[in-house]
Amino acid sequence: MSKFKALEFYSGSAKSYDLLPFRFTKLSGDDYVVTNLVGEFVVLSRGDLENFARGKMVTSHPAYRTLKVKHFLSDADSGVSTDLLALKARTKFGPLANFTGLHLFVTTLRCDHSCPYCQVSRVNDRRREFDMSEETAMKSLDLTFRSPSPALKIEFQGGESLLNIPIMRLVVEEAKRRNVSAKRDLEFVIATNLALLDEEALDFALEHNILISTSLDGPADLHNGNRPRPGNDSHARTVSAIRRVRQRLGRDRVGALMTTTAASLGRVRDIIDEYVAQDFRGIFLRPLSPYGFAIKTKSYHLYSAQEWIKFYLEGLDYIIELNLSGFTFTEFYAAMILRKMLTPFQTSYVDLQSPAGIGIGAVVYNYDGDVYASDESRMLAEMGDKSFCIGNVHNNTYEEIFLNDRFLDAIEKSFAGSVPMCSSCAFEPYCGSDPVYHHATQGDVVGKKPLSGFCSRNMAIFRGLFERMERPGVRQIFESWAFR
Repeated sequence: MSKFKALEFYSGSAKSYDLLPFRFTKLSGDDYVVTNLVGEFVVLSRGDLENFARGKMVTSHPAYRTLKVKHFLSDADSGVSTDLLALKARTKFGPLANFTGLHLFVTTLRCDHSCPYCQVSRVNDRRREFDMSEETAMKSLDLTFRSPSPALKIEFQGGESLLNIPIMRLVVEEAKRRNVSAKRDLEFVIATNLALLDEEALDFALEHNILISTSLDGPADLHNGNRPRPGNDSHARTVSAIRRVRQRLGRDRVGALMTTTAASLGRVRDIIDEYVAQDFRGIFLRPLSPYGFAIKTKSYHLYSAQEWIKFYLEGLDYIIELNLSGFTFTEFYAAMILRKMLTPFQTSYVDLQSPAGIGIGAVVYNYDGDVYASDESRMLAEMGDKSFCIGNVHNNTYEEIFLNDRFLDAIEKSFAGSVPMCSSCAFEPYCGSDPVYHHATQGDVVGKKPLSGFCSRNMAIFRGLFERMERPGVRQIFESWAFR
């Protein structure tokens, strides 16, 4: 009996492997990115991709081992490839079992600002009939603690949430009382424009270790133009309040979000510089959404998806420049995508979940007791379309709200792995699904992808991240964002 295999076994001859599922798309030049079911990726030249796909890549090729380790192929030495691929898939989709972790309480629709792009159709700050009642708050809390998630985050929104502090205090104190026996990882966030921040609110946040989330659209002229209020001092109030929060609660207890308006285009460096000046460690470059006053005032239609992509990629390149020069700063949307690209883990961000994060990733309890599958669902309802209102805390049980056919049908249709065009897209493992956006813009929860702003924006970002990852030093920056 021979002690050695036949000579051809060692020759690196073709047809020595089986293909595992993969997809590919073109990058710049001759490069293609190849991805598998769980988001592992390899960048290959067109010639190498053709040889690989036709079973002609020799085992001595530099890319062969990478393709094997990342489960793009299976050969005689890798009999457990499919098992390992399945394990990675279970890890990716594991968080779905936790169901809803983020619960948003709309304490009031009242607001002291009159932002033309407001997506929630705020009302005059004297109209108290738009405040959440104690009964609604308690019934909403009942549903919150029915969630199987081991971690519960309760976020207070508006309008301007600080206009109804008594309800926030009631919810926080009752949630903490219930959690003595429930033993969840409990966290609280107040979303506020900070203009009305006073000592009572700071004391309340300090007492209960509450995070603060606010809005900062850029330098004073841009922020004040985007977010007008009596006195034209929105920016001054915001930055002053940010400093006060940090002094009382701690350096990292306040975060900020920006929204891109037509006035923001061409000023992405100014906006990023403002975040640097205010001592933030990153920024979320965010487009307008097609809801509320953003539609009524035509703000949403003042720029195209392509104009926003140009804005975003210019901002991303500037942030990369800052990091290469030694200044650590993160673009948070890219960081969430890179977490899906470079780690075995998912992101909790609703818009990057598949099946859609509506209801699964977050749920909204409106001031009047209506329950919405997402914040955008609530915004859509304020425009008269309650397609994604999944129940009411006064009229429906937990099972009736989260197991109704209309809600589950939207979830089922939103799984990108089975959606036309998405299922064959190399970027599918990193993308999400936004049935509310597609319903609002196209009248269909799946949507026609070539006409989708959501799709065109994400694909441009995915491609942009892959192309930039090949530049010297950028991969290390992206890895630091993904693992932070």
